[in-house]
Amino acid sequence: MAKEVPSTEAVRAQYEAYPYPARDPRDEAKRLIAGSPSHILEVNHFIFGGRRDFGKPFRALVAGGGTGDAAIMLAQQLADAGGPGEVVYVDVSEASRRIAEARAQARKLSNIRFLGVSIPELPASPLARERFDYIDCCGVLHHLDDPAQGLRALAGLIADDGGMGLMLYGELGRTGVYPLQAAVRLLAGADDLPARVHLVRRVLKQLPETNWLKRNPFLGDHLNGGDAGLVDLFLHARDRAYRVPEIAAMITAAGLAITGFVEPARYDPGAYVNDPEIAKRIHALPWLERAAVAEALAGNMRKHVFYVVKPANAERAVASPGPNAVPHLRELDAESFVKSVAPRRAVAATIDGIPFRFPLPPLSAAIVGRIDGKRTLEGIRKDLAEVNPALAWPEFEKQFEPLYRALHGLGKLYLSIAG
Repeated sequence: MAKEVPSTEAVRAQYEAYPYPARDPRDEAKRLIAGSPSHILEVNHFIFGGRRDFGKPFRALVAGGGTGDAAIMLAQQLADAGGPGEVVYVDVSEASRRIAEARAQARKLSNIRFLGVSIPELPASPLARERFDYIDCCGVLHHLDDPAQGLRALAGLIADDGGMGLMLYGELGRTGVYPLQAAVRLLAGADDLPARVHLVRRVLKQLPETNWLKRNPFLGDHLNGGDAGLVDLFLHARDRAYRVPEIAAMITAAGLAITGFVEPARYDPGAYVNDPEIAKRIHALPWLERAAVAEALAGNMRKHVFYVVKPANAERAVASPGPNAVPHLRELDAESFVKSVAPRRAVAATIDGIPFRFPLPPLSAAIVGRIDGKRTLEGIRKDLAEVNPALAWPEFEKQFEPLYRALHGLGKLYLSIAG
């Protein structure tokens, strides 16, 4: 019988052979991959109450940086902010790290420090003496032998007023994955990893229409991710998935508090449940319980992206609308919105099969057309008041609140606070 490879070494060997996600450093000349968590608009909104100035010193740790998506995005955004920001990247895979380093070199980024350290090794590493304003841990904890211990190790590195952005696999949205993993293990026997990849491709072609994976349309990022995507999805040496209550319990046990999920509307079933009796019961629940109901009703959450802070900071961690709030659009073209969406007095979107429709107030187009990432809401109100002198703050607030609920709920609008 072949000697069993320890799971940690198996994980390391997997990413040495198949770095994930597959990235070509030459593509950096074409685009910046920006995702969640760790976009600085989200980080500021959900951790620093919108008050963080990224032109000042800022230290970030990317724990399990893989081929570099989060590290490159953060480093580029910090460089664009013009401040002395630093990103520390750690990962156990040399192959993944080389790709991330090549991507940084292609962008001429000098604000990333690359280290070959695993998350469980952090408490005994030189980094244990350092503190970080922000920690990214995207898609990594669920691959550790002890995710809760890994989370505690990271929590000990957060600065007093800092926080963390995480992604963990969602159990329901990965329906079909784990039975197929088990079937492939039985079929593969002692095959090496390349042979197992070949086997997976053959098995996928033979799945009957009754197979749960065949019925799951939410895994395209892995299924279309080449050999590395198939390995990460079906041949991973160690992975598990979570539901919202499990996440909440693990975060609390680590001495942290969740401040928000991305996109917020997905975790609010009241955004798409029309039955008034059910809606009333939903709104009576605490927000984390509403999120648990949303996950159970939707059944499509293949991952959970969320932000956490220390409990003492939780009440002031999330930015909220007010006269000094500066709205920022993310991946939303204001001109297109004004022309095509606002005149219909509603914004509609479908996320992984769930339709969302938010009614919009009359001034939505005028407000969005004035969002430039610099003007405060009070500044926008004053501009509008030049043609509508009766538009005092209470009336403007009534116009902005439904617009904010819609665009923020869909991950298209975040806030910073002026001054």
